[in-house]
Amino acid sequence: MNTFLDHQNWRYATKKFDAAKKITTEDLNTLKEAIRLSSSSYGLQPYKVIIVENPELRAQLQSAAYGQTQVVDASHLIIFANELNFGEEGINNFSKNMSETRGIPLESLQGYVDYMKSNITGLPEETRNIWTSKQTYLALGNLLNAAAELKIDVTPMEGFVPAKVNEILGLDKLGLNASLLATIGYRHDEDATQYYKKVRKSNEELFITL
Repeated sequence: MNTFLDHQNWRYATKKFDAAKKITTEDLNTLKEAIRLSSSSYGLQPYKVIIVENPELRAQLQSAAYGQTQVVDASHLIIFANELNFGEEGINNFSKNMSETRGIPLESLQGYVDYMKSNITGLPEETRNIWTSKQTYLALGNLLNAAAELKIDVTPMEGFVPAKVNEILGLDKLGLNASLLATIGYRHDEDATQYYKKVRKSNEELFITL
């Protein structure tokens, strides 16, 4: 646990990446698996994760992220895109996957399927879209923690225009919406932010024990 906390103290939102340093395929696959194994409500994972390597695409996306250099300088750009109007089809696909993965009859899951549908499909579309967007933050959390273990830097980014990202990547045509960006790679020696002390609330201010 001490090692985990050491890594958490090491990580920060990198402001300047070393564009010459690239993440290995092995480490990228580890980060992808950490994202894939993330928790989500009901286990539904109502989102897609887009990994952008193409430099031309990233140059276009930089303009949608207010010109932030991390978008083009980091080794990879990851976009968490929540599913829009998530409903019966997504739940049915999940139940089929569960049936095949666990080797159990689909019929035996009907009660759970009906329970999920009763809790989700009746919600207004806007509420469901907010819910699926929130799920991407859980996946981001796993990415941050796994990357810190590998001493790979991550900058989570909410500073972008989702509509522009959606247009550039054609996400709206896929029923998706850009919810979060994350740039991953290695900090540049000239990034002064890495030398700042981490500022967080004290235990007394942050925690309430009842």
